[in-house]
Amino acid sequence: MRGGKFIGGVAVLALLASPASGETLREALVRAYATNPQLTQARANQRATDETVPITRSQGLPQVVTQGQVIENILNPASRGFTQAPRTGNVQLNVSQSLYAGGSIRNGVRAADARVEAGRANLRSTEANVFTLVVAAYNDVIRDEAIVRLNQQNVRVLEVNLQASQDRFQVGDLTRTDVAQSEARLASAQAQLRNAEASLIQSRENYVATTGTPAGTLDAPPALPNLPADPNGAVGVAVSNNPALIAARRSSDAAGFDVRVARANRLPTVSAIAGGSYTSFLGSAQSVDGIVLQQDGGQAQAGVQFSLPLFQSGRPSAQIRRAQALEGAAIEQVTQVERSVVSDARSAFAAWQSALRVIESSEVQVQANRLSLEGVRAENSVGTRTILDILNAEQELLNSQVQLVSARRDAYVAGFALLAAMGRAEARDLGLDGGALYDPVANYERVRNRIWDWSDDPAPVPIAPSTVNTPAQTPVVTRELDPALQRTPNPYTPTQGIDAPNRQGGAPRATQGVDTPRINPEG
Repeated sequence: MRGGKFIGGVAVLALLASPASGETLREALVRAYATNPQLTQARANQRATDETVPITRSQGLPQVVTQGQVIENILNPASRGFTQAPRTGNVQLNVSQSLYAGGSIRNGVRAADARVEAGRANLRSTEANVFTLVVAAYNDVIRDEAIVRLNQQNVRVLEVNLQASQDRFQVGDLTRTDVAQSEARLASAQAQLRNAEASLIQSRENYVATTGTPAGTLDAPPALPNLPADPNGAVGVAVSNNPALIAARRSSDAAGFDVRVARANRLPTVSAIAGGSYTSFLGSAQSVDGIVLQQDGGQAQAGVQFSLPLFQSGRPSAQIRRAQALEGAAIEQVTQVERSVVSDARSAFAAWQSALRVIESSEVQVQANRLSLEGVRAENSVGTRTILDILNAEQELLNSQVQLVSARRDAYVAGFALLAAMGRAEARDLGLDGGALYDPVANYERVRNRIWDWSDDPAPVPIAPSTVNTPAQTPVVTRELDPALQRTPNPYTPTQGIDAPNRQGGAPRATQGVDTPRINPEG
């Protein structure tokens, strides 16, 4: 990237090291690291912040100025004195060097350096935020693909159930109500499938916006490493390593130096000066009694310039008070960010732990609902359960499966957000060493001591690719469903028609064939 240097990364964590056949989370993170516009924009802003250091340093370095002029006297040339020429040219060269500025330059450079460090921390924060978005988008696609699969599976099961209900209705084993319930539940399942497909499209589009490319067949993300055992451990790491908090502290330091710069406005300044000039009448000098008066010539001087402000109408005090107020605001900002970091770390830990508990409960719930569905089907086969009981059991199983895949997504994203809150979710932490890592210090070192006025950089060019020509995403599902979540259509077996137990005695009135009209299969 322009104006920056990349260094080879070292894998600190084994988060993304496992090989896989499809597209991996590591590949998505590497792609976002290189081309995400939030990151490339933040790097450009950091390069701009780097330039405040040489800009401030230049005030304490030599200043060289030259100027020249040519004057033609065109008014009343006849009234000129005998030493006055009609045309004059002058060239001057002046050099100045600040010797003492009350500490404003020194403290200004310190403030600029502190803001550079704050900018680097903010760049780290942006990096972690982008990676969190990538992890969320990656897991959203996996979750929504699974939900679409589950809903497709549910639709197929309900289609078979509806066909079985219609067949049994035609032989007088079920009522019109049973068939209508099956039809309604199938229509509801089809609507749920459409909603799930819309959510998958949205997640795929978000993945494109985050990584710059469409999602392929995504592998399951690897386990997250080095997560804390308790919230206190998370807070301890976050308070010392969270980049947003580091940035706030460095900004507070910079505000303190700004106060010193403001105080320098009422102190004396001393500068060394030197200069020279040359004047020529460009061949227009007059002659007296045939003698040409030569008035061309040059001069040079050097000295020390001293300046002491005596009265500035209260401006220095106002500048100091303003700088002090801003320093106070920066100090309070540190406390505010610290509170947010502590809250974020504890909240992320709680969300992660909660999602893990939900996974455990959902796995038990899925297994129990699967057994319940099998039992309801078996009981229906002997007439002790109704069609509605089967449909409800199917829906409860689907709900628990959707809850399980959602909890898996939530647990992973919450765990990564916890790493981000602790300041451990950046490229070096994640071992993104497949390419080169951006080093903001390299650009700072490149520009800090530049003093040549013509050392521009090349014109900037886009780094992040556009996604305008990326095809619109579709609800295509590329991943196979977890075997533990798969099920095959298993229509309930016919009962003994009107003589079945669910047609007798305490069975719901709506299921009794004698009171419910049937459709004549023959028309």
